[in-house]
Amino acid sequence: MPTLAIVGAGPGLGLSIAKVFGGHGYQVALISRSKDKLDGLVAELAGAGVTAEGFAADVADPDALTAALRSAAARFGRIDVLEFSPHAGLTMTAPEDVTLDVLRPQIDSLLYGAVAAVQAVLPGMVEAGSGTLLFTTGGGAVSPYPMLADANIAQAGQRNWALNLHHTLADRGIYVANVAINLMIAAQAPDGVPHRAPDEIALDYWHLHTTREQAEHVIGA
Repeated sequence: MPTLAIVGAGPGLGLSIAKVFGGHGYQVALISRSKDKLDGLVAELAGAGVTAEGFAADVADPDALTAALRSAAARFGRIDVLEFSPHAGLTMTAPEDVTLDVLRPQIDSLLYGAVAAVQAVLPGMVEAGSGTLLFTTGGGAVSPYPMLADANIAQAGQRNWALNLHHTLADRGIYVANVAINLMIAAQAPDGVPHRAPDEIALDYWHLHTTREQAEHVIGA
């Protein structure tokens, strides 16, 4: 059975993506910091008939993240699809207020974490001649939001790298795409707030993986 690894797994979009891929026969490796949260997600997926296992690691710790992904590959055989969507925490930071201390947590989690995750799974994909790398960013990676300047910087770097990977890995059978979500991920939202349910958004990830064409998919205005 093929395997999906979700870095930054949570009860929202991550769980929905796991259910969609699991419904198509994928085993799922879930990675986040909290073992208790992972245990709950694994139990919920088991109830939906999806084989899953959690691997606790902080995405900002490259060694721990690499070890978790290698453990997942050893458990399931190899990683066929990597979905990277950790949450580094949002701070309301104007562009002129960005400092190294403010920016570092975002860079460590969103950019360095993405590099560490890809380096852990890419050799196996190259050897197999197939694989999918799906990155998730906010809409600010494409069109910056001044009040989220620190996250915008890190996500824009992640997006730039993902688009470069899309073009350089295609001839080796590896598909890469960035998903920029520019709305609230929720089944319901206050009046006038653009939103979309996580179960619906998750279907877009499956479509990207199966069609293997777009370098980027923007969700929302």
